[in-house]
Amino acid sequence: MDNPFFVSTDQSRLDLPMIHEYLSKRSYWAKDRTMDAVKQSIAHSLCFGVYAGSGKQVGFARVITDYTIFGWLMDVFITETHRGHGLGKMLLSSIMSHPELQTLKRWGLVTKDAHSLYEKAGFVVVENPERMMEKLS
Repeated sequence: MDNPFFVSTDQSRLDLPMIHEYLSKRSYWAKDRTMDAVKQSIAHSLCFGVYAGSGKQVGFARVITDYTIFGWLMDVFITETHRGHGLGKMLLSSIMSHPELQTLKRWGLVTKDAHSLYEKAGFVVVENPERMMEKLS
């Protein structure tokens, strides 16, 4: 049987209210993010939606990138009712194999609880965290 789910980078398919609701209410990393912030972040990112065969969106991720050297993976989620069916792996595989991202030399991301998913795609914990810096506003 064919997989009834698919991944698309077509931004016109994105369910903005669903993405906003998930990020601002159910994620640990984007609590209270405004709809305007969600819209702006999507407009300036390469976005990936996961969809059921019916077209209903059940997952999302975005990559901030220069399309040449670096990409930062953000806002990755599969809705709770669709977890445990390999959709996260399918989403990550689609991202890592996207034709426009094949020249990237470095990827970055931050996760609290999905290390095993990302390790399967070749991500490793930062070897020299003392080199990493950030500025929070």
